[in-house]
Amino acid sequence: MACLRRVCSKMGGMRFDIVTIFPEFFGGPLDYGIVRRAREARLIETHVHDLRDFTHDRHHVVDDRPFGGGEGMVMKPEPLFEAVETLAGEASPSARPGTAVVLLSASGKMVRQEVARHFSKLERIILLCGRYEGVDERVAEHLATDEISVGDFVLSGGELPAAMILDAVTVRNLEILEPLFAGEGATLLSVIDQTMTGMGGRLLRRRLLSPSLDCAEIEARLDAVGDLLGDAIVRAQVRGELSGVLDVERLLAKITIGSAGPRELLALGRSL
Repeated sequence: MACLRRVCSKMGGMRFDIVTIFPEFFGGPLDYGIVRRAREARLIETHVHDLRDFTHDRHHVVDDRPFGGGEGMVMKPEPLFEAVETLAGEASPSARPGTAVVLLSASGKMVRQEVARHFSKLERIILLCGRYEGVDERVAEHLATDEISVGDFVLSGGELPAAMILDAVTVRNLEILEPLFAGEGATLLSVIDQTMTGMGGRLLRRRLLSPSLDCAEIEARLDAVGDLLGDAIVRAQVRGELSGVLDVERLLAKITIGSAGPRELLALGRSL
């Protein structure tokens, strides 16, 4: 139960600030699944900021020619520096303990699970969404603590990668599948997982990562669980039946691709 106590202690905990020229983009990604539930439970805070609010010219211009020359247009450094200074109170990375300023960029370091693990231990993450041909190089050199790419391909902007980072860090932070600190405590999955088959385990993982928002469906599941818990005889019978069921999903996958042998076919027959 250590993971659950730590989760509860994070009420009002990790904060995400997203700086973008398209704040409307995040009306969808923040309102579904685990991220929505974490926001509603105040386990995380999310704040989306329009970069143009940190400009001072009449047209709210956020792009300019590259510093030192070059082709195309890049995002100006001044609005980004002002945004971080306004949000974090200080523009210098060394003056922001517990806070990461992450520049989403095609030229950044490829994101891996260990990146999500590192970010999940912080108090706050400020995500800077690049656009145009990129971002003025002074932002990566003097403002961002991390420059991150989500893959070896080019996107039109950093909004989608920012949503991906937020989702991955939220899942990691809530200790749903992995403990926050390696080798320490349990996870939510390990606490509640009493499944008898590989199929059941995978279904439980999917339900934890994509919880239902349908009240009727949730009530039906709770009723089914209540009925099962209230009848020890039926529960024992079900567990006995399930103990003889093999991984039907994987057996069917082998049959579909033509790699199943006689043993797999016999196992499927016994399970059905």
